[in-house]
Amino acid sequence: MAQSQPKPSPLVRRIRAHAIAALLSSAPAVVAAQYSSPATSADTEAASKDPRPFAALSNTAMSMRDSVVFLARAQIGTRYRFGGTTPKGGFDCSGFVRYVLGALQFALPRTAAQQASVGDKVPKDTTRLRPGDLLTFGRGNKVTHIGIYVGDGRYVHASPTAGRVIETSLARTTSPLVKIWRGGRRLLADATGMLDSTVVAPADTAPAVTAP
Repeated sequence: MAQSQPKPSPLVRRIRAHAIAALLSSAPAVVAAQYSSPATSADTEAASKDPRPFAALSNTAMSMRDSVVFLARAQIGTRYRFGGTTPKGGFDCSGFVRYVLGALQFALPRTAAQQASVGDKVPKDTTRLRPGDLLTFGRGNKVTHIGIYVGDGRYVHASPTAGRVIETSLARTTSPLVKIWRGGRRLLADATGMLDSTVVAPADTAPAVTAP
C-alpha cells in the first residue's frame, strides 16, 4: 500500500499561496505579451535555449525572491545534520537549499555539486547578486558547500561549523568559507535583465557572527 505524503507545514502552505498569487497576478501581462508584436524566429530560438525555470513569468521574480528569503530565514536555528533534509530531522547545506526551493515548487537535485549546475552562472561579484541566488563554495572545480543569498551581502546556510542554520556575511573575508566562495547560480529570470546593486559593507562594519 502506498504511503501518504507528509502534509506541508502551515508556513510552507502560506508561502506557496503567496507565490501562486503572484504568478496568477502576472497572467494578464503574460497574455498581453502573447498578443503583442509577433515573435521572430530568433526570439523563439533564444527562448528555447533559456535554461532558467519560470523565464516566461519573470515579472514575478521579485516576489518569488522575497519568498525564498523569507523561507530561508525561517529555518535559522535549525540544527545541522549531515544528510538531513527536513526541519525536524535537521539539514545539511544542500538539504536546506533543496527544502527551501522545493517549498516553492523548484525541483532541485540533492547534492551541492549537482545544485551548482542549475540555473545561470553569476560571477563572484557581490554587486551582481540578487536575493534568492544560490552561493557556491569549494576549491578548484569541486563544489563542497552551498547557501542562499538574502541581500545586503548576507547569506543563509546550514553550517557544519556552527551546527545549525545561520545567516552570515560575505564581508567576513577571513572566514575559511568565504575564502572559497566561487560565485552564484540564478534560478529566477529578471523581467528587466537588470542586476542588483547590493554592495557588501566593509568587514569592520559588518555585523558579527559566531561561525562561518
